Amino acid sequence: MTAVDDRLDDAGGSGEARIVDRGYRHYDGPRTGRWGAFRALVVHSMQRALGLRRSAAQKVLPGLTVAIAYVPAIVFVGMSVLLKDTLLANANVVPTYSEYYSFISAAIVVFSAFVAPELLCTDRRTGMLGLYLASPLTRTSYLGAKAVAVVGLLAVVTLGPPLLMLVAFTLIGQGPDGPAGVVRLFGEIALGGLVVAVLQASLSLAVSSTTTRKAVASAGVILILLASAALSDALVSGAGARPELFCLNLLQLPFELVRRIYGDISPVPSVASIPTITLVAAYAGWTVLFGAITWLRYRRLAVDR
Repeated sequence: MTAVDDRLDDAGGSGEARIVDRGYRHYDGPRTGRWGAFRALVVHSMQRALGLRRSAAQKVLPGLTVAIAYVPAIVFVGMSVLLKDTLLANANVVPTYSEYYSFISAAIVVFSAFVAPELLCTDRRTGMLGLYLASPLTRTSYLGAKAVAVVGLLAVVTLGPPLLMLVAFTLIGQGPDGPAGVVRLFGEIALGGLVVAVLQASLSLAVSSTTTRKAVASAGVILILLASAALSDALVSGAGARPELFCLNLLQLPFELVRRIYGDISPVPSVASIPTITLVAAYAGWTVLFGAITWLRYRRLAVDR
């Protein structure tokens, strides 16, 4: 017995703490590999952004934003029940599915400016990114998990309210006819919600990849959206430039595509004259550009593991 063991025995005899085993225990639980790590990061990211398992203060902003997005739909559902005859006689009182986004555009902007900075900036500032990359996750799969989480969270405010609108229109007799009509309309709602969510997510991820400060990233997202809308309006409406410059409007571009998905016509004649293929190309170009910026930033980022 060594001197160290003698001292340990003496300590145990005197009632103090005693080391009874040394070494490592092998992990014998389930091994889910890269897919398990990817799934766990998506779930954890969504929980963090919504403030779940965190203090009450962390739940205020996401909860308030989601509530604002759903309030108009809830109001219209109530109106459809209480004022059914009036609404049937005045169909324009309740907005169409594509028009509904104009009621919640502010909530969408605020939510998109909050979610990605909360998920990306925090990981880099606290050093968690290094721990994630020490797992089976790579930089690409890490960004993929964060992108899925951001799009999924934005879908809460871009998909949920139109689905409630579907309920409202059905209650007042303006819903789709037959199962085929329901399936078709549901597909339009899903596609329209994703169109809005994906562009907003790609922009917020790109901005968040440039700084570790959440407030700066959030302000940057809002500034870019508002500035692009102001610039586009000034060029098209103010200076009489080509209508295609509307594609610079990152705020209204996805909303206009949503109108085309539902077969609606834009109330602005110059915007209505733009071919749909041009809008789709501009949308795809912006999304790819923002995605490339995010990927390149993280590819060159030095991370301590």
